[in-house]
Amino acid sequence: MWLFTQYGFFSAVCARAGDGSQGNVVDEGRVMVRARLRGHLESLKSRFPEDLGGVEIIETSETDYRYRLFADKAVWVRVLQLLGEELDYDNFKSKVAANHDAVGGEYDRSLHDVWDTMLRLQR
Repeated sequence: MWLFTQYGFFSAVCARAGDGSQGNVVDEGRVMVRARLRGHLESLKSRFPEDLGGVEIIETSETDYRYRLFADKAVWVRVLQLLGEELDYDNFKSKVAANHDAVGGEYDRSLHDVWDTMLRLQR
């Protein structure tokens, strides 16, 4: 699942079982949340300290998403619920633009590129 939020961009997938050495076997009860920018995961952790505050951000330079954290699926589902409950805006890109300090201007510009790409899909 790709998730674009006011806190950043995340890719969430089921984590591989154990330490990952079991090939493609996934642990459906554990989620790996990945990000391109460490600050995005830090922002998410700061917003949801009760759920994610104690989770370590791991840096892996040899993977396509450099930053990741692992959480129980129930914790991730709660974070998703809370993200939905806090919706208070009528324009997502404007909300992100108002949050430049936390997510960075490049994220804001990238969202416009994604918006344009998805508009072409619609046409």
